[in-house]
Amino acid sequence: MASIAIDGPAGAGKSTIAKLVAKNMGYVYVDTGAMYRAIAYYMVTNKIDIDNEVELTKACEGIDISIKYENEAQQVYLNGENVTPYLRTEETGNMASKSSAKASVRAALLDLQRNMAKEYNVVMDGRDIGTNVLPDAEVKIYLTASSKERANRRYKELISKGETADFDKIEADIIERDNRDMNRDIAPLKQADDAILVDSSNMSIDEVVEAIMTAAKKIS
Repeated sequence: MASIAIDGPAGAGKSTIAKLVAKNMGYVYVDTGAMYRAIAYYMVTNKIDIDNEVELTKACEGIDISIKYENEAQQVYLNGENVTPYLRTEETGNMASKSSAKASVRAALLDLQRNMAKEYNVVMDGRDIGTNVLPDAEVKIYLTASSKERANRRYKELISKGETADFDKIEADIIERDNRDMNRDIAPLKQADDAILVDSSNMSIDEVVEAIMTAAKKIS
């Protein structure tokens, strides 16, 4: 089995790009961020104190997450319930950044992610795929963009949905999340030594996909 690891900060477009690369190559797309968001959603809705290690560990033991494809779209199931519609809220995203730094949360998902890569050709995106989850991935990409550009994308996304949005607050949240992800003790966000850097700040989606597809030709 072959794997492509795409890492990078929040809002860099990893999910969008990974889906397209997977579709073009006939690989399975694994959205690890959605898995962490599913756990975060559980923590938020069940009011789990993630700083209480005993409470957090117990909560993780009672969580089952699975990814299914229905009508060619990825659906995330949490304890049998499709929670996909609830995973992209700001509250869930912020909790995901905080809870993903916890050892018990990461341990709960690590085996699942690695097993998927053993069973299928995968494109997997996240924060530590190339450095920790799939250190032997055939192709590693570090996809990033400036905080201003990432905030602009998120701002436009919220406005298009008819939601109110504060650009400065969005950018501040992104910078704070970057700092948290890059400086956590467990599996921090960083570019793997053998990863290819792709800065999408001034690139179209098609250009980013083409750059990654070019890199992936060595395993096709």
